[in-house]
Amino acid sequence: MERTLVIVKPDGVQRGLIGDVLQRFETRGLKLVGLKLMSVSEELARRHYGIHKGKPFFEGLIRYITSAPVVVVVFEGKDAVAAVRSTVGATNPVQAAPGTIRGDLAMEIGRNLVHASDSVETARSEVALFFREEELVSWSRDTDRWISE
Repeated sequence: MERTLVIVKPDGVQRGLIGDVLQRFETRGLKLVGLKLMSVSEELARRHYGIHKGKPFFEGLIRYITSAPVVVVVFEGKDAVAAVRSTVGATNPVQAAPGTIRGDLAMEIGRNLVHASDSVETARSEVALFFREEELVSWSRDTDRWISE
């Protein structure tokens, strides 16, 4: 089973969309194994978005993700990374398909509500950046046999 990181960004928290966003993943069949409401420090933001260092939008991204609380979540499931990415939709909400989180709830690329790990490798490092292993809960869900073969 894969694990992946989702962040409900400051705009999602401020707009009261935490429940709506998380429900889409749970309804899809992904299992929640870690959850935190937190303020992202500048140091953590720079580590998390380090791949974008030197790009024109980097400093604005750091200011934004540290501007208000976020909810960080780890979901688990078969092909969790791909399932989360398709549920989230395209980075630019105007190009995101209807039925996706961004397609239904967002209007601008700079306020696109959600971060989602883009690969299995990235997911591993991002989960470790935001959660200690003992903060993640492995558990059995009775409905799993009705979600995956």
